[in-house]
Amino acid sequence: MKFLQTYIHIVNQINENLGRAIAWLSSILVIVICLDVAIKNIFSISSVAFFELQWHLFALIFLLGAAYTLKHDKHVRVDVFYQKLSPKGQAWVNIIGSIIFLIPFCIIIIKSSLPYVATSYKLAEGSNDAGGLPARYIIKSSIFIGFFFLLIQGISLIFSSLLTVLDKPQPDNEKDSNRV
Repeated sequence: MKFLQTYIHIVNQINENLGRAIAWLSSILVIVICLDVAIKNIFSISSVAFFELQWHLFALIFLLGAAYTLKHDKHVRVDVFYQKLSPKGQAWVNIIGSIIFLIPFCIIIIKSSLPYVATSYKLAEGSNDAGGLPARYIIKSSIFIGFFFLLIQGISLIFSSLLTVLDKPQPDNEKDSNRV
C-alpha cells in the first residue's frame, strides 16, 4: 500500500505543478489573440506566425493540461449515474473505465505518436507556410508528452480508487484534491 500511496503522491504532485505552469499559457494565448486582432484591424497586417502560435499554444494547453484535468476530476463525462454512486461505487467506475478505456487509449496514442514525432525531428520539420513557425517537431512532441502524463495520472487514479475500495488511506495531500 505504501508503494501505491507514494506513486499517487509523486504523480499527482508532478501533474499539479505541470497543470499550474500550463495554465499560464492561457493568459499568453489571450494576449497573442488580442495582438493578432489588433494588428489585423489597426494595420491591416495578417501574420501566419501569429495564427500558428495560437493553435500551438492551444495544443499545449489541451495536451499538457489533460492530466491536470483528470487529477482534479474536471474532464467531460456524463455524470447521470456516477454522482449517485457511493464513493466505493465511483471508485469502481474509475478503475474499470481507466483500465478499459483510458489506459489503452493513452498507450495507443503514445505508441503511434513516436514514429510521427521521430520523423518530424529527423526532418527538422517546420511550418509549410511562408512566415510560419519553425520547429514544428516541438509541438508534435507534446502529443507524446501529454499522453504520457495522462497515462501516469490514469494509473494514479486507478491506485487512488483501489485505496478507496480497500478502505485504505489516501496520501495526505490527496484527501481534498481528488474526488473518487
